[in-house]
Amino acid sequence: MQQTLTNDRRTTVDEIFDSLYDEISSLRLRPGDRISEADIAAQFGVSRQPVRDAFTRLANLDLLVIRPQRATEVKRFSSREIEKSRFVRASIESEVLRRAARHCDRLGKVRLDDCLDRQKAAIAKGDHREFGALDYEFHQTLCDIAGVDFAFDVIAQEKAKVDRLCMLGLSKEDRMPQLLNDHKAIAAAIVDGDEARAVEIGMLHLSRLNATIEAIEVTNANYFEPQDG
Repeated sequence: MQQTLTNDRRTTVDEIFDSLYDEISSLRLRPGDRISEADIAAQFGVSRQPVRDAFTRLANLDLLVIRPQRATEVKRFSSREIEKSRFVRASIESEVLRRAARHCDRLGKVRLDDCLDRQKAAIAKGDHREFGALDYEFHQTLCDIAGVDFAFDVIAQEKAKVDRLCMLGLSKEDRMPQLLNDHKAIAAAIVDGDEARAVEIGMLHLSRLNATIEAIEVTNANYFEPQDG
């Protein structure tokens, strides 16, 4: 779940946004599902305006399609947009990994070890949703170590566009250990100051989603926009 404000400053719009974001990214609301302002307003006991504002924010993340006088739908996947988003993310993460390997110190190693320990605990519980949240934290930590914390804003925005695909991938039992091993290898390269190795493993890590996308395009073609199919 994305949290945009501290809890003591959260608004009704934030609560509705976070709730729907979680429903969409966890695939409880699936691509093509319809939702209405009236139903969501009744669920939260509010007027339609905060719901409309939350819908707009979700649409800006390419998670909803809002059409006047027609039902709002959970946006289907777009192969073109996925390719674009992953290209942008890979370009930024490559530089983040180079800088992280260049600047990682003892505290950076401690932070990475802590991230990895908690990911291992999530796997032990079989909690793929918690692992997904910890994956976000790991990549944010890399940005912090690299001294470019602002880069995570872009990474998170692009990551949000493919989170649903990531969730489908993480639901497979063998995926979490594989991704944890990637994270371990990335962390080791960064601690060793090996920029080239960190980037190499980082790009391999991002490519893990390729097989998931290809499988979903075959088994759930209705999840994709018609022009992509």
